[in-house]
Amino acid sequence: MSTTTRDMTQEHLISGVMVPDSKLAREATQLVRDTEPSLLFNHSTRVYYFSSLAGKRRGVKVDPELLYIAAMFHDMGLSPRYSSKSDRFEVDGAHAARGFLRQHNISQLEIDIVWTAIALHTTPGIPQYMHPVVALLTNGVEMDVLGIAYTEFSDADRQAIVAAYPRTEHFKEDIIQAFYDGIKHKPETTFGNVKADVLADKDPKFQRINFCSVIRGSQWKG
Repeated sequence: MSTTTRDMTQEHLISGVMVPDSKLAREATQLVRDTEPSLLFNHSTRVYYFSSLAGKRRGVKVDPELLYIAAMFHDMGLSPRYSSKSDRFEVDGAHAARGFLRQHNISQLEIDIVWTAIALHTTPGIPQYMHPVVALLTNGVEMDVLGIAYTEFSDADRQAIVAAYPRTEHFKEDIIQAFYDGIKHKPETTFGNVKADVLADKDPKFQRINFCSVIRGSQWKG
């Protein structure tokens, strides 16, 4: 990015990965910290580190600022401040990142990369074939929430990241609850995506929309 510095600081060095020490990154950090609870802020930061380490392991080079913004904003759509009435929370987070980046005069191409990474981070099977920022964000999220590729990260790396940005004692249940709290007001947005599982787990009255029923119930005669 031409509008921000590339300086890094040893203060944020964990397992060879550094948070960008730029005006853009600092403002993003402060915005997310002021908007999200510590549960989601720490989760988002861990996602950045796990995403970065996954890239290093594969020899994939990405713009650290783009990856950092994508990681920090990926759950912003769960917050009341950015949650819409009818869009998926992933889209809300992508919109929030887009608005933030536009304020900093970032190129449309780079904005589109971040937007896509956030919008697709809960859509399995697609991100790995897209831009490295898109693929790596999903890798980081899957690692921190689902434990996918857990053993591909060393004990030392996992421990260092969690020590700096702790998981709560009952993080698994806490993150599921955070997902539920962020989407329960718009259950229709979970059609066809993994968050339907969250609503089914938390709300006994929730009824999934069935894809086949939608087909059979359409106005087409045949």
